[in-house]
Amino acid sequence: MKIASNGIRIHLEEQGSGDVALVFLHYYGGSSRTWGKVIAALPKSYRSFAMDHRGWGESDAPASGYGLADLANDAQGVIEALELNRYLLIGHSMGGKVAQLMASRRPNGLAGLVLVAPSPPQPMATTPEAREAMARVYATRESVSAAIDQVLTAKVLSPKDREQVIEDSLRGAPQAKAAWPRSTSLEDITRDVAAIEVPTVVIAGELDRVDSVDLLKAELLSRVPHAVLHVLPGTGHLSPLESPQQLGGLIGAFAARVAGEPNGTDGKMKQAAPRRT
Repeated sequence: MKIASNGIRIHLEEQGSGDVALVFLHYYGGSSRTWGKVIAALPKSYRSFAMDHRGWGESDAPASGYGLADLANDAQGVIEALELNRYLLIGHSMGGKVAQLMASRRPNGLAGLVLVAPSPPQPMATTPEAREAMARVYATRESVSAAIDQVLTAKVLSPKDREQVIEDSLRGAPQAKAAWPRSTSLEDITRDVAAIEVPTVVIAGELDRVDSVDLLKAELLSRVPHAVLHVLPGTGHLSPLESPQQLGGLIGAFAARVAGEPNGTDGKMKQAAPRRT
């Protein structure tokens, strides 16, 4: 279905039912389809909404407006249109940075945050040449295939999943492909994330070559000190496709814990004691 939000139409896929909703935001190059196997691994007692960011999948692709605030406003508008009174936000990579900004705003109804191989809050540390190469990486089947093998994964994807990644990457609008490496990834929200107060779990791939475990410890967990870190063994950056069962299990367990916690006096969910594994 498509929902009007922030002046455009955002496509999303809905599954399951229940009082607690799970809202999924995908990575740079992905779509709502990226989360299919993870959602299938979750209990059907949760309502799951997987969105296509503007310029990706089946969402509208305006000529401009691809900053973090634009993407966050798109997602927040969808959540408000759906009248979700209690939900968890799950963001992967680029979607993880969008989710960080959203959570820092302390929106009504947000009960927990799951950051999957998230882009950290500081500007992406890379050279202008590398950013330009990233802006062109989703131009051909060959370049996407090379990115899958050399950067994005540590496990071999099934032929079906590999084809899905290629299709989603190629389908992205040119302005969406260019925006993340050239500008949006350079946005600095390090001060914003200090305002995140909901229970937070960070799920990293042990062999992630994009946002490593050490990078996330240094740049994200140091700024959201109550966050809990989980590491998926033998997994690269595309954990929703590489390790969907394990990832779904972690998200489901976290959602169950959050759903079972009483509300605090300020209406926010109480924070569990810090623990890192």
